Amino acid sequence: MELFQIFGIIPYFCNVDTYNLGKVKRTEGRHAPEMSKQTGFPSPATHYLEAPIDLNKELVYHQDATFFIRINGNSYKEYNVFDKDVLIVDRSLKFYGNRLALIIAAGEFDIKAYKDVSAENEILVWGIITYIIHNTL
Repeated sequence: MELFQIFGIIPYFCNVDTYNLGKVKRTEGRHAPEMSKQTGFPSPATHYLEAPIDLNKELVYHQDATFFIRINGNSYKEYNVFDKDVLIVDRSLKFYGNRLALIIAAGEFDIKAYKDVSAENEILVWGIITYIIHNTL
């Protein structure tokens, strides 16, 4: 018995007075969940809750048929394509309307608009340019 008193523990076999308080009653006013009420400045980490922007999901229509091509030189200024721009080319799309296309003419790649292609020249449409990403550096 002295060992338990040294550590301040009451042994389970000691007599403890018990009280009978009757039946347990439910509380009348229950707590209802509410919207949190933020006070003060917002957390600086709230931007981590948003999903990052995935450019592949935003700019690519058909992943297996999409290619990225970097342009060297300013020979395509008429189509608003400049040096070091990146073209996103989709090979699964049709060539019509006001679209730009990457074509093969005389064995070389070239960029043409649908309105610039005449029926006289035989060309091979390699893919449709879906986006032009301009280099700002």
